[in-house]
Amino acid sequence: MKTIRRSIEVEAPVTEAFKEWTHFEDFPRFMAGVNEVKRIDDRHLHWRAEVGGQVEEWDAEITELIPDRVVGWRSTSGAENSGLVHFEPSGRGGTRLEVRINYEPRNLVEKIGAAMGLLRRRVEGDLHRFKEVVERRKMPHVMERSFRG
Repeated sequence: MKTIRRSIEVEAPVTEAFKEWTHFEDFPRFMAGVNEVKRIDDRHLHWRAEVGGQVEEWDAEITELIPDRVVGWRSTSGAENSGLVHFEPSGRGGTRLEVRINYEPRNLVEKIGAAMGLLRRRVEGDLHRFKEVVERRKMPHVMERSFRG
């Protein structure tokens, strides 16, 4: 099994970053290749994404959910994958996210992609887009306050 570990700091409080991350249906806004995430119930999600040029679907179970601290998951169908996202306050009122993803490449295309670091780079891009989404949501509040005088 392969493991990817990445982290990023976002300029938003932990509660806001955690809330944004747990709106799973919004993942296509910042995750490359993710077409749709449907919430089945409080603990189960159905994913549809483009992986290695092909549309894949799988189900996942949320295995750990501690508000403002951690989200963990594992696939229950499709490609084997699991992971954790940890949220912790940073020194400047922001949030540090640490992501660990475990996955098992299933075919030659996925194995080559793993060897070339394609998924690692995709995760990095996803985290940067997540940062933009969270920080952009924060901006209207700042602008609104400044115009009120």
